[in-house]
Amino acid sequence: MKNMNQLMRQAKKMQEDIMKAQEALGERTVEGTAGGGAVKLVMNGHKELLSVEINPDVAGDVEMLQDLILAAFQDVNQKVTELTESEMGKYTKGMNIPGLF
Repeated sequence: MKNMNQLMRQAKKMQEDIMKAQEALGERTVEGTAGGGAVKLVMNGHKELLSVEINPDVAGDVEMLQDLILAAFQDVNQKVTELTESEMGKYTKGMNIPGLF
């Protein structure tokens, strides 16, 4: 029974650590850019878009602007995914749980 109690304490500690790590991800920001910085997006670790900056020089060409926004979004989204996998991988290493993060 002692081993079971120890296992439960470890599981509870791991759960608390995961929750803290998820909270910390929400406080981290990542920047994605396109067009050499013509479009810049900032997203937090929960994949919430926080800001969009557009260089006025590209605002006149709507098609190019749309492409740049899409490219910047893909850039920042990939970076947040990598950040999440890096931070949460400490807790999920060796686990095969599709769609967990």
